[in-house]
Amino acid sequence: MDRDPEVIVMAQTAVGWHVELEFEEDPHRTRAAALVRLPDGSEVRAHGYASRHPSDSNQPRVGEEVAGARALNELAMKLLTKAHDEIDEESGRTSRPLT
Repeated sequence: MDRDPEVIVMAQTAVGWHVELEFEEDPHRTRAAALVRLPDGSEVRAHGYASRHPSDSNQPRVGEEVAGARALNELAMKLLTKAHDEIDEESGRTSRPLT
């Protein structure tokens, strides 16, 4: 049986985003700030926090991971809201929320 030759399509990257994460820490709490600059010139910012229970050992990396994940999660939700608002503005109607 003959098989069709495999077709490979090369996709071009039209845009790239760089997300910045910064952390502030003290012995009990880690704060993360996330920022993404979009090609249209707008910026979206978000924050996340992690607190260490007094009985836990001091592991700054774990605090960064938790606070960073929470900041990125908030950033994702803000980007979904921004996209949803732009869809509604362009279409002139209210659409279902993006999730």
